Amino acid sequence: MLKIYFSGEDVLRTRVAPAADPVWELILSLHLLQGRSRDPMMTTWRRSVARGLRQENASDQFRLLFALNPPRGYFPDFLTPYASLGGFEAGLDAVRSTPTPLLHHDLTVLAGENALPPSASALARGEPDVLRQLTDSMEQYRTVAINPYWGRIQAAVEADRTRRARALLDGGVEGLLTSLRPAMRWDSGVLEVRDYPDSRELHLDGRGLLLVPSFFCARTPVALLNPSLPPVLVYPVDRLGGLLPAFGEGGGPAPGREALAALLGRTRAAVLEVSDDGCTTGEVARRLNISAAAASQHTAVLRNAGLLVSQRDRNTVLHTLTPLGRAMLDA
Repeated sequence: MLKIYFSGEDVLRTRVAPAADPVWELILSLHLLQGRSRDPMMTTWRRSVARGLRQENASDQFRLLFALNPPRGYFPDFLTPYASLGGFEAGLDAVRSTPTPLLHHDLTVLAGENALPPSASALARGEPDVLRQLTDSMEQYRTVAINPYWGRIQAAVEADRTRRARALLDGGVEGLLTSLRPAMRWDSGVLEVRDYPDSRELHLDGRGLLLVPSFFCARTPVALLNPSLPPVLVYPVDRLGGLLPAFGEGGGPAPGREALAALLGRTRAAVLEVSDDGCTTGEVARRLNISAAAASQHTAVLRNAGLLVSQRDRNTVLHTLTPLGRAMLDA
């Protein structure tokens, strides 16, 4: 179990990342791709990425990247820098600028449990060419494994952020932290992460905590090992049915495209509008003066078309716009 200790100052400085973190998603997707889990929601993604990487025909290019990210256990902290809050390029710049002592420390820890290729030794010495090759491979991997699915990843993370925002408005930061159940438990200034692979304690010491909702995070939340780094806790979000690329595997339209034909009509346009800031099924019904059954039917059509995402919390279903839905509403 991981126990994170908060002071009053830490509670005030705790926040949720502003969007899906592209570097964290990339790194955690590598773990899922190589793992033994056969989550049916991710089957199409696994097949598509494996095929795309084979077509790249550049196994040597990805060898170090995959070696640094085993499917289980420790992976280097320097691969997910705090600077990635500013975007993918900012994250890669931070990786290339990692101080040599941190590289040496992280790779020494990793080598204690895993066999590493010869290029890892050069990386531990901070050789610029190897750092550039590493970030080049991250960019190439991203084009295959992340970019085609980025809209769905963003939609899932944004749906979770809307849920946390409502918890924050209703109950303050303690309400936000309480909403992280059942994977975590908040009690008397301590956030307990259940099923964590190691027994650890993390004292925030006034720095606060950055919560990072992640599509590719597995069942257990992830924290950095080095306690001197800015405290980050990455946690899984509802994957909203898994991943589909913009177009089907055969080059034709994905199923959601066909459902767009069902979107004509004023009521569904109104449902889309009231869902702009997040709306439960009951709230949709009350605001539009329609029955709960009608509200549920309309949100289902919008969801199937890829314009809404729906997330259940106990007896409540919260609907939020996807990037496509927001673009349609803005238009």
